[in-house]
Amino acid sequence: MTPRIVAAWYARMIALYDIPNSGNCAKVRLMLSLLGLEHELRPIDYVKGELASPAHRARNPFGQVPVLVDGDLTLRDSQAICLYLAKRYGKGGWLPEDAPAFGRVMQWVSFSANEIANGPSRARGIKAGRIAGDLGAAQALALRALGLMDQHLAARLWLETGRATVADVVCYPYTKVAAEGDVPLDRFANVTAWHGRVEALPGFVAF
Repeated sequence: MTPRIVAAWYARMIALYDIPNSGNCAKVRLMLSLLGLEHELRPIDYVKGELASPAHRARNPFGQVPVLVDGDLTLRDSQAICLYLAKRYGKGGWLPEDAPAFGRVMQWVSFSANEIANGPSRARGIKAGRIAGDLGAAQALALRALGLMDQHLAARLWLETGRATVADVVCYPYTKVAAEGDVPLDRFANVTAWHGRVEALPGFVAF
């Protein structure tokens, strides 16, 4: 390819600004891989303060990751990015068009952004010393969230619609590593079985 063609191809490629140990970034990496989308990971070094750099603040004024760039579009927030990818590239499979099914899937997208974020994710961050907070309170919220998921998964293979959807993608990473926040998974057999089904999907990438 000529330099001009290479430059045009590079500009079109999906780019993900990413921190490897971020569960929110892991959601997007998983969605990209399950969809078979070619993309480039652009690591952000938060230890060196790159999240607060002017260049990154221009991409995301909140100074957070993930940030996805797809052509002229720049998106922040892991849930929003996964929904966009599923809608644009998922051919109706990962995000149902049917209104009731769509609503059921969105319940779990919200669950990821609230119950999982304030439970397993927060407990993991406090335990690692990355954020301040009440570890016991976060662990209690995590146990409640995992308990609700375990009960829901007792009679189904996937969170909704009878097949894997964006709901399963966004709920997977932080529940998978709940033990890193001293939240035991051994009492949640249905959740751990569901983890195994997610991990068996073609294109799965580990967190």
